[in-house]
Amino acid sequence: MKEIEIPAEKLPVVEEADLCVIGGSCTGVFAAIRAARLGAKVVLIEKQNRFGGVATSGLVCMWHSLFDITGEKQIIGGLTFEALERLEKRNAVSPFRDGHGYRHIAFNSEELTLELDAMVTESKRIRTFFHTIFSRPILDGDGKITGVIAENKSGRFVIAARMFIDASGDGLLCRAAGVPMTAPAHPQPPTACAHIENFRNMKDLNLKELIEKNRSLIPDLPCGYYWGCDIPGSEHIYLFAGTRIMNCNCMDANEITNAEFESRRQLRALMDLFRKSYPEASVSLQALPSAIGIRESWHITSIGRLTGKEMLAGTRYPDTIANGTYPVDIHGNEDDSITFKHLTGERKTFRSNRLVKEDRWLPEGQILPFYRIPLRCLIPPGNRNLIAAGRMLDADAEAFGAVRVMVNLNQCGEAAGVTAWLALQNQIPPAEVDSAKVRELLNQGGSLLEL
Repeated sequence: MKEIEIPAEKLPVVEEADLCVIGGSCTGVFAAIRAARLGAKVVLIEKQNRFGGVATSGLVCMWHSLFDITGEKQIIGGLTFEALERLEKRNAVSPFRDGHGYRHIAFNSEELTLELDAMVTESKRIRTFFHTIFSRPILDGDGKITGVIAENKSGRFVIAARMFIDASGDGLLCRAAGVPMTAPAHPQPPTACAHIENFRNMKDLNLKELIEKNRSLIPDLPCGYYWGCDIPGSEHIYLFAGTRIMNCNCMDANEITNAEFESRRQLRALMDLFRKSYPEASVSLQALPSAIGIRESWHITSIGRLTGKEMLAGTRYPDTIANGTYPVDIHGNEDDSITFKHLTGERKTFRSNRLVKEDRWLPEGQILPFYRIPLRCLIPPGNRNLIAAGRMLDADAEAFGAVRVMVNLNQCGEAAGVTAWLALQNQIPPAEVDSAKVRELLNQGGSLLEL
């Protein structure tokens, strides 16, 4: 490969902060807000023009229940609950206060964008850089991060900080700082969502059957598995998640570029199919995501990997920082199979939208009300001032299949923000922070963690 040597450059330090957060998904935003509310001066860097990540830019307008699977006990609070309360005032969210019958919470992605703007700008301790790309870290001789180089239309510059949180999703800061990373053997495939008008007008739609009947005529059609929901505040707009890009290495720029093209070809093919098959339904495409939804890329190596065996045994970790009920959900990356391992004890595998296997992973009559996520899987070993928050956390395939969803990663972001604050206050590395104090401060901010 041809190489070009870049001359050394002097860059302005445009901000000095206690904490710098790379990535403005809900995970990153909640990390920044938690730290700022405790007193930290925070810089938040986001490559898009808005906060929210997959929940807004990706159009995935659904979170999961805040209650355990019995519906009796609320296990998730904090900033997720606060954001939902704010959306409720704008008629932009489905019911979420009752654990019975509401396993999914739908919201309006555009309204969430506005609420996240308000939540961040209400804090005078957070400075945001939109349209800004993280480039690389600046390390001292001991490997400690002293700053990050970023770039936007104003030029290249440095953000200096004492602590850093990588909420980039792909672990870009961690990788560049030398944190060991692992690639999953079978990464879950990415999906591009869409908002479709009058989707419900297609009565008795059997998408898989319709696709198989028309595949020779419309070859770009996807596999046929889909899910979605109606968008609160709208009578006719439906969130549709029905594309799937197989065997995609989402850390490879060429592959993710091709995945963007392929996902949109699949959506165009689907719209052609809908118009052809249901001309009376007046189905129309209303919105495409600004980025494909990545389920999985690389993972950090942490001081304590999260395993499905321990997590699904109901382990009460001494450093628990999050609770969850989303089932183990593993999408095949070579075919259209999907396996669900529910906390009711049931396990089901579907292929081509047909149930092909069903059994129990728990003895008959037993359930797991909820599982827990420990702080240890967010902290790289040997580092002095870096925490990872988001889907790059250290987990095996089974554990990751459950914890990867937004309500779980929202909580991880909050925990990262609190941990960063405590590390700063005590002038210690994140790995040495007292996890009991982390939980105490999280609960003071509305979380619902056992002490």
